[in-house]
Amino acid sequence: MRALLTILAVLATTVARADGCPPAPDHSVALAGLVAQIQSAGSETEARQISNRMWEYWADAPDEPAQDLLDRGMERRAAYDFLAAYQAFDRLVAYCPHFAEGYNQRAFVSYLRQDFPAALTDLDRALELSPDHIAALSGRALTLMGLRRLDEARRDMARALALNPWLPERGLAGPGGPLAPPGEDI
Repeated sequence: MRALLTILAVLATTVARADGCPPAPDHSVALAGLVAQIQSAGSETEARQISNRMWEYWADAPDEPAQDLLDRGMERRAAYDFLAAYQAFDRLVAYCPHFAEGYNQRAFVSYLRQDFPAALTDLDRALELSPDHIAALSGRALTLMGLRRLDEARRDMARALALNPWLPERGLAGPGGPLAPPGEDI
């Protein structure tokens, strides 16, 4: 019986990796260290440098084909070619369904296209795969704001700000901002 369970576990692993994409690199320890650093950063400049280091980890794809798709999608998005960017991220997600950044980037394109429901679906998946992905959390808050689901947006922004108090979007949750606690908004 034990041998049968071992065989079934190996088969399940093989099926899970049948997409051809290796597991995403595990940068959780390094990212946790960067979160601790950014929480104690003394300036916005210092926090931005730490945030850039976080992005290096988030954007580290599982293999070269995945990295090429990620880079191509980001280049196309930067050039405002949202269709080509979306298509690259769509291929990335199909190839590497366990890579959080593929979903996060596709969500960003959907957000820019104001397709908030599609963005929310991808952000939820990114956060399933990487629960403390600060950019996905703040993106989810912005998406929920676009959907006028302000209470949920406030919760997600508060969680993102707890991880990174220097987020550029922090003003949205400040006094007078649309995500300020009820009674402190406009």
